[in-house]
Amino acid sequence: MLYISFSSALSGTYNAALMVAKNLEKEYPERKIYVVDSLAASMGQGLLVYYCAEQKRSGKSIEEVKDWLIENRLQLCHWFTVDDLFHLKRGGRISGTIALVGTVLGVKPVLHVDNEGRLVPVRKVRTRKKSLISLVDEMEKTCINPTEQIVFISHGDSIDDALYVEKLVRDRLNVKDIKINYVDPVIGAHSGPGTIALFFIGKTR
Repeated sequence: MLYISFSSALSGTYNAALMVAKNLEKEYPERKIYVVDSLAASMGQGLLVYYCAEQKRSGKSIEEVKDWLIENRLQLCHWFTVDDLFHLKRGGRISGTIALVGTVLGVKPVLHVDNEGRLVPVRKVRTRKKSLISLVDEMEKTCINPTEQIVFISHGDSIDDALYVEKLVRDRLNVKDIKINYVDPVIGAHSGPGTIALFFIGKTR
């Protein structure tokens, strides 16, 4: 078993999985049980799982897949923006003052997940459209071999904006394919409707 956990900087599931694995190893000493911290979240974690599954299908051993995951997880880039600052405020990510002033001024944050797996604000831009374009700008800076990449986009009940980002990515980077899906309920409760996230493999996060 290879368990790929949600970022340990954002959830306790990694440590919980380590404890479970330790107990299982005692009960089933002949089994292989590996737990790896993805240092990723949402469909970023999902994209790592996708690549690992592809390697398994190609005949790689569980050890080879685990080693690839550890070696490459910090190349999994997450870039996202939100439309409602008050959801970030409720989750403790920004202060009430910043949420209020930002909303009045029409400021939209651009965030990413760093090398420690933490959610980090990078910049603030004016207008929703500029925030969406910023995601693709960041991808263009660091993306590796885009024509060979499967890119994931997630959205918080905002399919039109997700399709807009998809078009920008296809026009500017000519990627192999793009998969679009919803932000899951847990992440969505923190980021709110209108969340748009872009996930890809890059040189660095």
